[in-house]
Amino acid sequence: MSSPHEHNDDSSNEGPIPAVVTGPAYVVEQPQAAPTYDCFHDDDNSGEIREYTGQFEGPEKTLEVVFRRMDGTTPPPNEDGERTGLRRLSRDELARICARARCTILSCVSNRYLDAYVLSESSLFVYPHMLVLKTCGTTTLLRCIALLIDFGRKLGLEIDWVGYSRKNFNFPGDQAFPHQSFHQELDYLYSHKNLCERLDGNGYTLGPVTSDHWFVFVADQTIRSRNSELDTDRVLNIMMFDIDEDVANMFYYNNYDEKKGETKEEETKRISHEQTVRSGINALCPGAIIDPCAFEPCGYSMNAILFRSYSTIHITPESGSSYCSFETNQKVGSYKSLISNVIRTFRPKRFVLTLMADEAGLAQIKENPLTSSGEQSKIVVPAPRVIAESTGAKQMLYKRSSIASIQVEDDCCCMMGNWVLTPAQSPEQLRRASKARGMTVA
Repeated sequence: MSSPHEHNDDSSNEGPIPAVVTGPAYVVEQPQAAPTYDCFHDDDNSGEIREYTGQFEGPEKTLEVVFRRMDGTTPPPNEDGERTGLRRLSRDELARICARARCTILSCVSNRYLDAYVLSESSLFVYPHMLVLKTCGTTTLLRCIALLIDFGRKLGLEIDWVGYSRKNFNFPGDQAFPHQSFHQELDYLYSHKNLCERLDGNGYTLGPVTSDHWFVFVADQTIRSRNSELDTDRVLNIMMFDIDEDVANMFYYNNYDEKKGETKEEETKRISHEQTVRSGINALCPGAIIDPCAFEPCGYSMNAILFRSYSTIHITPESGSSYCSFETNQKVGSYKSLISNVIRTFRPKRFVLTLMADEAGLAQIKENPLTSSGEQSKIVVPAPRVIAESTGAKQMLYKRSSIASIQVEDDCCCMMGNWVLTPAQSPEQLRRASKARGMTVA
């Protein structure tokens, strides 16, 4: 999950630097000619193995694929009465899917609605007719699509909806084909005959190109009358950068004591649980089945499932480049308290918030910082004691610096926003700032 690395993240864009510019050294991604992909026989190899460069790409690539029953087909005989559709894929078949993305399955928890897998590089969630795969680092996520289509056909299922998204890379040069640029990813999707014979999707960029922004691809053939549950879908993702140092230190494996007589498996399970409780992560998912995993020398992943919803957290805590993500598809009426609780837990210096929702799902949200204005868009959380004692400030205030939204396909709404922690101010500084100023006469 995590590899030692150090870098200064300036939220740069991808691609070669086209010219010398003044001000911040933002890197602008350039269009490229579409390569010809006449076959995909190498997908099982997942491309070249890239050498570790001392840098790690924390923000995940996310692929969501929704299936529907093919016309004129009947479900295969079901010997397991509870598992239907994609949940009938075997562990070996799921392992093959993950291998194409260059990751492995570590653990699994299930309920009557879904299966949640912690991976070596993030998470996999499997519903009867939907699969969500998140991978970080230099994984090759899109290479698993052809295999997903083939496995779906064997179960009498066909592609209904595809969504692929990611934040702009911090280290685009470390990525392997087909993820070296968003243009390359789109070329790969468009050139994939198994996908594009049925789907005609589009790519979008949300947010400022000179700062953190979000790439989205959506292809939609959903027949709403067949799948009413999709009408209120939404997925919230919080990507946090430069998390509090004291919080980050909780996710170093060697910061926890050894116990005599424990096997390695027992030790990892215990430390995973201790990290979950000590950090307060367990309080973010009350009532859920939680599956945590601590990594050596550092790093952490967690899946939580509650009825039909999932929540997942992934952390790379290295100093200078710490990162944490929280994603959930919970259908809550207000996201303000959930977002505040997550930010309070990790206390980042900045965070990116994204939301993908159907129109009906968006209408059910009563309080949403992405659509609120003024004071309602701010996120305020209690300051840790060390900050309160040094500055006198009892709260940490995050202001929204940018926002972007777009409606894609028929009714899929995509939103993203950037929030930045304001400089700590003492009560005296706040009093001076609010004091009425008189006119100045020269």
